[in-house]
Amino acid sequence: MSGKADPRPAGEGTTSRARLDRGRGALGPALELVHTGRAPTRAVLTAELGVTRATAGAVAAELEALGLIRVDARPGAAAGSQGRPSHRLEVDEDGPVVLAAQVHADGFRAALVGLGGRIVATTPSCEAVDADPAKVLGAAVDAGADLLGRTGRRCVGAGLAVPSAVTAPEGLALNPLHLAWPAGAPVREIFAERVRAAGVDGPAFAVNDVNAAALAEHRHGAGRGARDLLCVATGHRGVGGALVLDGRLHTGSSGLALEVGHLTVNPEGRPCHCGSRGCLDVEADPLALLTTAGRAPGPEGSLLQQANELIREEYADPVVRTATEVLIDRLGLGLAGLVNILNPDRIILGGLHRTLLDTDPDRLRAVVADRSLWGRSGGVPILACSLDHNSLVGAAELAWQPVLDDPLGALGVR
Repeated sequence: MSGKADPRPAGEGTTSRARLDRGRGALGPALELVHTGRAPTRAVLTAELGVTRATAGAVAAELEALGLIRVDARPGAAAGSQGRPSHRLEVDEDGPVVLAAQVHADGFRAALVGLGGRIVATTPSCEAVDADPAKVLGAAVDAGADLLGRTGRRCVGAGLAVPSAVTAPEGLALNPLHLAWPAGAPVREIFAERVRAAGVDGPAFAVNDVNAAALAEHRHGAGRGARDLLCVATGHRGVGGALVLDGRLHTGSSGLALEVGHLTVNPEGRPCHCGSRGCLDVEADPLALLTTAGRAPGPEGSLLQQANELIREEYADPVVRTATEVLIDRLGLGLAGLVNILNPDRIILGGLHRTLLDTDPDRLRAVVADRSLWGRSGGVPILACSLDHNSLVGAAELAWQPVLDDPLGALGVR
């Protein structure tokens, strides 16, 4: 099955193989449970899968033989515990990786990401984005391929996150408003071609950057355990949103759901790229903060970095404080509308919005409660995103999904 020699005695191996054959359909679910940290021990895995202890053991052993997880058969007992401790399960830190890339208004970055959402290696951020998407994606893939060459890791797929709505299944970037790319650029196709040309194995995927962040946070970060998770974030330009329902991204009929940046939060506000006025996209992003505070963007650092530093270093300035409060109120109004429509059980905020929440959490939560239909009695928890580079991790999650669905098939083992 795995292509590796079985060290067990012949009789035991035959019995375990029979158990594995019965539990073959559990390989993917078992891997996902370990990948997301929901099955730290074999006992938990057995309970979550609803199989016998012997079958769970055979499934875990096969995943270990595939180089995906590690099984610690002799874990130390916790202080005060009784009985024999269950085998501990964790992802194999030396296992395969996927290549992930993220493009944003101020640059791009590539990384290698293992199971468990763990970033194995990353390139420095490039601070220039060419108007030709093929050049940018080619450079990102080449950087990732160089990481693969230097680490010697096996690659099983590739994922790309971009600041645009991305159609499914075509993978067209419909509105890369803050890049100089043409509308409808076939980013998934271009990315897949560059991945193949670089000799990188596995399928390639493309996704909106906030969708990617939401998926990563749901599996590995602040969104763990939420059933209906709403993520709203502003990175370098604009505002994006995503919804995760029962562990899966809700992307609508063609991948274009949750364009929250174009909710109107100030009817007399700034003109938006979409043709409307006062959209969240132009009222609550880093450029909006700098403009409201009367600060011109500087040449050093990204807009996100400049906006975050302005709040953290100059919040005592009444002008900066007022500008921050204006953005909090605009964001809160948008979130309240989304709460009325979606009824999420948790909201997580990323980018500059995370800084706004950290700066004055009471004000933001009060605005959402006061302007939402359910008021304070139905208040939804609002938390900060907790993962570094969550869009990169989320892009990697798309590339890991075929392995999570069918470990044997995705790894070419029959």
